[in-house]
Amino acid sequence: MPTASRTRTIDAPAGELWETIRDPHHLPRWWPRVNRVEDVTDTEFTEVLITGAGKYVRADFTLAVCDERERRLCWEQRLQDSPFARLLKSAETEVRLKDLTGEPGKGTSTEVTIELRQALNGFFSRFGAYMVRRAATKTVEEALDGLERIGGS
Repeated sequence: MPTASRTRTIDAPAGELWETIRDPHHLPRWWPRVNRVEDVTDTEFTEVLITGAGKYVRADFTLAVCDERERRLCWEQRLQDSPFARLLKSAETEVRLKDLTGEPGKGTSTEVTIELRQALNGFFSRFGAYMVRRAATKTVEEALDGLERIGGS
């Protein structure tokens, strides 16, 4: 199962970052290629992504975990009948925040970990893991760049 996980310390209060991360409406501000978010409920949302070729693709997600106390969020992509079903068997994204406020020299910074786990289908599971992991790592890095850019505001 290709997994991409990265951790970065961001100079922003954990509470502000948490408010940004837990609200799907903010995804276009920090998650790569998200043009807009639609059909948001307490447990589901749809991302409208824009490809490198300028085409729009919909991706539906279900909120699997939202732990306010631990500031941990996990959403699963609903793949059935989607353009991603050919490639992916499952895909989930987890975001964890650790408040570093009060630690020497850390100010009001937050340690942010984003992990993207994907299980591949058929032929891809054998030969595509490296490419998928590399693309996932790039996505996670770009998401962290986005969070760092907006600083939780």
